[in-house]
Amino acid sequence: MSDTKVKKMLFILSKATLENVYAAFVMANGARMEGIESEIFFTFFGLEAIQKKKLEHLHVATVGNPAMHMPTMLGGLPGVEAMASKMMKKEMDKLDMPPVGEFLEILSDSGCKLWACKLAVDMFHLEEDDLIDDLDGILTIGDFYSRADQDGTQLLFI
Repeated sequence: MSDTKVKKMLFILSKATLENVYAAFVMANGARMEGIESEIFFTFFGLEAIQKKKLEHLHVATVGNPAMHMPTMLGGLPGVEAMASKMMKKEMDKLDMPPVGEFLEILSDSGCKLWACKLAVDMFHLEEDDLIDDLDGILTIGDFYSRADQDGTQLLFI
């Protein structure tokens, strides 16, 4: 066990389901509130959380999600995902959780770095204009890993 305290949290967000996006955002924000540097690397389907046209239309994963406590077949029926997403958003509203776009602004304003994965951006044929204005840049995975090269850095894949 090391005596080194956590100084930096690097989150890798690979899926833009509501539950994954808010998990990453809450933890990154919590790190900033504790004086810990935080960064989020959006890769593959996680890029939807920073696409201007998609970020406010994210859904809860109902198929294959054991936490939903419903048979997989039921989760795939028309309207179930939309209903579950609406219910989750309603509960988050009760807790004053900001919508995705506003939360991204809060994170950026707090000093959290927001990065898009170059491979995924290229694979999905995205342009920088498709992504949020608060984005700090587009990095290769090597560039992202180089940001972890210091004592007290933790990486968390979501």
